[in-house]
Amino acid sequence: MAHATMRTAARTENSPAIAHWLRFLHRGREGFGRLSGETIAIHHGDIFAGAEPTGETLPLAEITLLTPTAPSKIIALWNNFHALAAKLAVSVPAEPLYLMKAPSCAAASGSTVTRPPSYAGKVVYEGELGIVIGRRCSRVSPREAGDFIFGYTCVDDITALDLIAADPSFPQWVRAKSFDGFGPFGPVVATGLDPRQLTVRTLLNGQERQNYAVADMVFQPHELVSRLSHDMTLLPGDLICCGTSLGVGTIKEPVNTIEVTIEGIGTLTNGFVQETPAG
Repeated sequence: MAHATMRTAARTENSPAIAHWLRFLHRGREGFGRLSGETIAIHHGDIFAGAEPTGETLPLAEITLLTPTAPSKIIALWNNFHALAAKLAVSVPAEPLYLMKAPSCAAASGSTVTRPPSYAGKVVYEGELGIVIGRRCSRVSPREAGDFIFGYTCVDDITALDLIAADPSFPQWVRAKSFDGFGPFGPVVATGLDPRQLTVRTLLNGQERQNYAVADMVFQPHELVSRLSHDMTLLPGDLICCGTSLGVGTIKEPVNTIEVTIEGIGTLTNGFVQETPAG
């Protein structure tokens, strides 16, 4: 197992309440805590309610990162940015358009994702903002929704693009986005952020491919949580991937590094390795 290496954004004078929470593995035991620089203040209890510091600390270099939560469901938005809708010449939706990704596709920052042996087509990256739910949430208003959001994280919504329309009788969105490892998120959940001020930046092999403002979202986070909570009950740890904007592209090199950076949260880093699919 690789040790943790990551970057989180520094606290600023305008955001004194920002905290970074993570889950980790240390000597075979799972734990969670609050990150400060290169040190984790270990906590016990419920990460979403009543977490208390134990007084123990760990160097970041000594742990293996896990996904910052273990979601019961991962919801992914489609066509949620005005700029991308305009480029694709599609209408801005009247209500959120979304699909589900299997929770088993989740991957931690620092892990390497391998091409599925059953699939030989195009694979694309999608850098996104993720909303992490902190309380059981059902039929809440947009005004109430903020009380049910624990924080925000970075997401790479990896997609086996050619699968979606491979069968003209049935678009395969869930399969295309649910292969093992196709849902990296992290490295932390940041609390105390105003998502409207955030920018998502995606690098593929060191080259910037995406740089877009969350403010361009059709449905902003509080509105999203409200509307989704009227469709299904959201549970603590659930992840809502807010959709992506311009700059989505194909992963082509044999060995790749994808970095999704959101100021105030940090950088989600993952490898993607191409392998020859089984014949």
